[in-house]
Amino acid sequence: MVVAIIVGIVALWAVLLILLWLVRPRGVATRDLLRVVPDLVRLLRSLIADSNTPLDVRVVLVCLVVWIASPIDLIPEFIPVIGPLDDVVVGVLALRYARKRIGIDKLRAHWPGTEDGFVLVARVIGRQ
Repeated sequence: MVVAIIVGIVALWAVLLILLWLVRPRGVATRDLLRVVPDLVRLLRSLIADSNTPLDVRVVLVCLVVWIASPIDLIPEFIPVIGPLDDVVVGVLALRYARKRIGIDKLRAHWPGTEDGFVLVARVIGRQ
């Protein structure tokens, strides 16, 4: 069980890296993307744990974590470039849904990282 959790966290980390790389705004350095991945994981954990977050948003975010950690994918991960694409699409859609339901201000309130990191994530998922 512990090994499965660790594998799931590593998979979540890797998919978030790929997600940020594929949908990053142009002119963003790779090292900047690497810096926000731990903050994204903490953001998801914080939003899911917050009882003030609407239930539907928490369910969507839990489903996102399960989707990313699951070894079953629409497109197998071993296919270069497009392998993680289904995870990327689901990740962006889930974060955009959360942003639309709870607002950018609540996301910012839960953001554990730097302001620059949040600006980067907000550019990827949209600001409104």
